[in-house]
Amino acid sequence: MKKLILLLFLLFAFNAIAAPVNVNTADAKTISEALTGIGLKKAEAIVKYRTENGLFKTPEDLTNVKGIGKKTVEKNKKDILLSDAPGVESNVATEPKSVEESKPVVEPTKDKKPK
Repeated sequence: MKKLILLLFLLFAFNAIAAPVNVNTADAKTISEALTGIGLKKAEAIVKYRTENGLFKTPEDLTNVKGIGKKTVEKNKKDILLSDAPGVESNVATEPKSVEESKPVVEPTKDKKPK
């Protein structure tokens, strides 16, 4: 009986000290270990949804994933990150820029044709 109580305590203690997780970059195993009520199957659904639909912009966007409701998001809100940047108060992720977006736009010059 003491072993069972100790085991339960350790399980709850693990969840209590789990680090926040970036749901826009983490793999399914990491998400399932960090978020309460999210097992491996739901975490895999999060990764699949993210791959097919793009990054999550708000924690509430997770409710678009089948099997994840508002209550699950609310109880995990403090552990759901959308960006790895420290001190981001809005907690909103931005799409990474592609190489084309970071290059300056240069308009071609019109060459005058000789007459």
